[in-house]
This record gives sequence, C-alpha cells and structure tokens, in this order.
Amino acid sequence: MSESSPPKRAELPAEPTQASRFSKARTAQSGALMEDYVELISDLIGEGGEARPTDIARRLGVSHPTAIKTISRLKREGLAVAKPYRGVFLTEAGENLAERVRARHRVVVDLLLAVGVPAEAAEQDAEGIEHHVSDTTLVAFGRFLQRGR
Repeated sequence: MSESSPPKRAELPAEPTQASRFSKARTAQSGALMEDYVELISDLIGEGGEARPTDIARRLGVSHPTAIKTISRLKREGLAVAKPYRGVFLTEAGENLAERVRARHRVVVDLLLAVGVPAEAAEQDAEGIEHHVSDTTLVAFGRFLQRGR
C-alpha cells in the first residue's frame, strides 16, 4: 500500500490581487443583507400589498429591532420609505434592485438545477451565491444555460 502525497497547495496570489478579492467579498456580504431585504419587501408587497417590519423580521429570522435598523438603512440609502401605520414600501431604486436580485437568483438556481442539484438545495444555495457571483460569471452561467436549451 503506497502513501499518497498531500494535495498540492495553490500558490498565493500577489498581495494586491488577494486584497482586492477579499475586499469584493466583504462588499458583497454587506450588500447581500440589503438585497435580501429589498427582495423580501418586494415579494411581501406583491403578495399582500404591504411589508410590515414584523413580517420582515419573522421571514428573515431576525429580531424586530434588527429589522427596524436595516429598514432605516434602506431608507437612508433611498431604497425604501415607511408610511406610518402602513409598513415599508420600496422606492423606484429599491424595486429596481429587487428585480435585479430576483433575476440573479433565478439564473443561479437554474444553473444549479442544470448540473443536478436538487431543487430545495438549489434554492437554499442560491441565497448565498447570488450575492457573491460577479456579473461576468452570471453572463457565463446564462450562456451555459442557453446552450442546453
């Protein structure tokens, strides 16, 4: 029985390259939260006409104060407005962002399904991937999916 050698490690990229990669990942993580909120708010409005902070908190599995804090950030960023005794509504910019996120999600899910990932796992995994994949990669995913049709 022969011993196998450990897998060869990839060479470290140049410092500026690696720093840039990590910076992009941190930016994506920060934006992912906002994207999840606007997508959910859009879905809730589409389903029931409004998005109440309580519903947002429950569906995202966060506390009510956490939801309020993030909704305040959405308002500061010009993505949402809140109406007293009514709920949260998206601005045009917020709705545009929700549509872009929804489209990204769909491409990622479709790709995962195309390579044999079960539907529930594809939906769950897409929740993370959709925020971190570059536009260049999404275009490549789309081209790949078009070839299969």
